[in-house]
Amino acid sequence: MPPRTGWRTRSQEADWSRERDQARGRGALSNASGRFESQYAEPFDDGWEQDEKPETLKTETILEKPKTIITYNTSPDISFDRTINPYKGCEHGCIYCYARPNHAYRGLSPGLDFETKIFVKPSAPALLRRELSKKTYKPGLIMLAGDTDIYQPIEKELRITRGILEVLAEFDHPAALITKSALVTRDIDLLAPMAAKGLVSVAISFTTLDRKLARTMEPRCAAPHRRLETMRELSAAGIPVTAMTAPLIPALNEPELESLLEAAHEHGATRAGYVMLRLPLEIAGLFTEWLEAHYPDRAKKVMSLMRSMHKGEDYRSEWKVRQRGEGPYAQLVSARFHKAVRRLSLTAERRNGVRTDLFKPPSLKEAGAQMGLFD
Repeated sequence: MPPRTGWRTRSQEADWSRERDQARGRGALSNASGRFESQYAEPFDDGWEQDEKPETLKTETILEKPKTIITYNTSPDISFDRTINPYKGCEHGCIYCYARPNHAYRGLSPGLDFETKIFVKPSAPALLRRELSKKTYKPGLIMLAGDTDIYQPIEKELRITRGILEVLAEFDHPAALITKSALVTRDIDLLAPMAAKGLVSVAISFTTLDRKLARTMEPRCAAPHRRLETMRELSAAGIPVTAMTAPLIPALNEPELESLLEAAHEHGATRAGYVMLRLPLEIAGLFTEWLEAHYPDRAKKVMSLMRSMHKGEDYRSEWKVRQRGEGPYAQLVSARFHKAVRRLSLTAERRNGVRTDLFKPPSLKEAGAQMGLFD
């Protein structure tokens, strides 16, 4: 039986053919049970041919009713201390997404469940209004999409992210966004006035110029040329744009680093950042499975370079090491990035000097909120 991460040898591929047919158009190839489950199920070929082609997996939304919407963190290797995630799980299906293991805490698989069972929080704008209205609240940069994409396909219908932006704009609260979707341009009418006040910036996750690689690695994201067009549209509206070349995958998209930065610069990006591939928990198995299936000729080299940055392991979670790695290869990538940034006159991504002086919370009465015992 393959490990619970979902990894299997290539000789076991036939046993999983039905599940792979269902996964067409998705990122993960399997749907192994979460690591906390007492029972583990896997597809099994009992010798009977399948007469009917399996239906492709459809996206299911699951209503979530949180009590608060701002999540705080104390991580020393990121430049913000609070995030808002209106969605958990992501239809984009990026095989490398570091948020995948979170689905295991809900009794679901970090594989295909992560892409097809999406938790949604329609109450997010109302909760945000209430939290910003508290007398004890102190403003600081809110990162929208610390885990999963705020502009994944279901946002077009649900408009939860737009509702959040409307509240932030009303309160003159600083925010930063990161997305792989061109849908962010829908909200330029909100973002441009905020940017004019120095309150917002947008990072576009930009991983490859290779359409085939993008389609395989990030199956439901905007195509590379649409991300570049999005950068241009945002920049033309006066919104600061960051090209986030993340993740960089050794020997896969890492050779494109300079080309990515050049293209982003030509399309209006003024800032840049990068993160190396992270493989915590189930992601290591899911990514290895995907790599063996789609790029078997490079699989050994990719994983060898990954382990060279993590003392022989697939991944280490220590602060500052988890995002960049260590050793000669990690140092080389860092040097290349900073050299390109200097040559293109880009700014290495930092969020210092966040403007909070414009923050203007309405009174609790105006906000329609009821004063709590400890407000």
